Amino acid sequence: MIKRPELLAPAGNFEKLKAAVLYGADAVYLAGNAFGMRAAADNFTNDEIVAAAEYAHACGVKVYVTVNTMPRTNEYEALEEYVSFLATSGVDALIISDLGVLALVKCVAPKMEIHISTQASSVSTQDVLAWRDLGAKRVVLARELTMKEVAEICKNKPDDTDIECFIHGAMCVSYSGRCLLSNFYTGRDSNRGACAQPCRWNYRTLEIYEEKRPEQPLPLYEDKDGTFIMSSRDMCMIEHVPELINAGITSFKIEGRMKSAYYAAVVTNAYRMAIDSYFANPQEYKFNPEWLDELCSVSHRDYATGYWFDQPSESAQVCENMGYIREKAYIATALAYDAESGLATFIQRNKISRGDKAEIISPGKIGRGFVVEQIFSEDGESVESAPHPAMVFKVRVPFEVKEGDIMRGAN
Repeated sequence: MIKRPELLAPAGNFEKLKAAVLYGADAVYLAGNAFGMRAAADNFTNDEIVAAAEYAHACGVKVYVTVNTMPRTNEYEALEEYVSFLATSGVDALIISDLGVLALVKCVAPKMEIHISTQASSVSTQDVLAWRDLGAKRVVLARELTMKEVAEICKNKPDDTDIECFIHGAMCVSYSGRCLLSNFYTGRDSNRGACAQPCRWNYRTLEIYEEKRPEQPLPLYEDKDGTFIMSSRDMCMIEHVPELINAGITSFKIEGRMKSAYYAAVVTNAYRMAIDSYFANPQEYKFNPEWLDELCSVSHRDYATGYWFDQPSESAQVCENMGYIREKAYIATALAYDAESGLATFIQRNKISRGDKAEIISPGKIGRGFVVEQIFSEDGESVESAPHPAMVFKVRVPFEVKEGDIMRGAN
C-alpha cells in the first residue's frame, strides 16, 4: 500500500510558519540564528523555536531545525550549547550535513531524530544505509538524481529509514549546493549559510568555451540585461505528483525559507490540493491546471522539472531572462468575517483601492476573484483606499472568508 507522503514546507520566520501550517503543511523546517544554511532569512531566536514547536504541535505539525552548515573547529563550543538547547526545545528532528555535527548531536542529544541534509550529496542506496548505520532516521537525497534513481533507492532502503526529496523551489548551479563562487567574489561562505548568490549575477560575454574544445561552446542567451549562464531555473513538480508518490518518497520538500509568507501559503496549498486529490481517488486523478496557475502567482524563475527526468548534463536548466517572475501583490490577511453584512476584516500588507480587482485564497481552494467595490475603515467610515501598512480595514466580499485567508491582487 502506498503511503501518503509528508508535505514539508519552509518557515523563514514565525509568520511564514503559520502560513505554511494553515495552508496544509504536515511539517515545517526552520533555522535558529546560527548554523543554518540560510543566514539571511529572518530565522528564529531560541524562545521562538520553543514557541514554534508548541504552535506546530498543537496543529499536528512537526518541526525540523536545520543545523546543516560545516562548522569550523572554533565554532564547536557554541554549537554544543545550541544543540543542548535544541534537545529540550520540543523540536522533532535536526537536519545536518557534517559528520562532526552528527557525532556531537549523538553525544549531546542522543534521543534527537537526525535527518541528513541534501548538502551531504546522497545519491545511492549504499549512501543511505551508511547514514542509517551512523544513526540517521532520514536522508534528504541530492537533487541531481532522476525519478528512476530515486525510486530504486526508495525500493531498496530499510523500512525504518525515510527518504526526503525537494519537489519545488530554487535550484543551485553547483552540485548539491556546494559552491565557492560566493567566497571568491565576496568572502561570504556559501557552505556556512552566507551565500551572496553570484550565480544569479549578470555576466557579460560573447562566448565561452573550454580551450581544448572550441567546437563545444556553452550556449549563451543574452538579452538587453546580459546573460545568466549560471542562474538555474526553479524546480516545479506539480504536474508529476503521482510519479513522486509512486516512487515511494517519504517527504516532499518545498524550498523557500527566504521567500514570503504568501509564497509559503500558496505553494503549500497547491501541493496539498494535488496530493489530497490523488489519494481521494488515485484511479480517477486528473491534474488541475489551476494548481500550476497558483504556483505561477508567486515570485519564481522560469519553471523546469529539475533533474527528475534528465541527467544534469542533458537538462536545459539555465534561465533565459532576467530571473524572477514577480508574484501577485499580497494585499492583506483576513482577520474576521460577518456573514450577515458580508464584510470581511483585513490587516493590510500592500495598498488596495476602491475599484481594484482582487482574489481571495483559502486553504484547499484556488483564488476566487471579486471587485473591491467598497472599503471601510476599522471604525466603519467609507474610504477610497487602504494605503497604510498594518491598517485594519473592511471590504464586502461576495463569499465567505475565514481568518487567515489571503487577499491578493488580480489581473
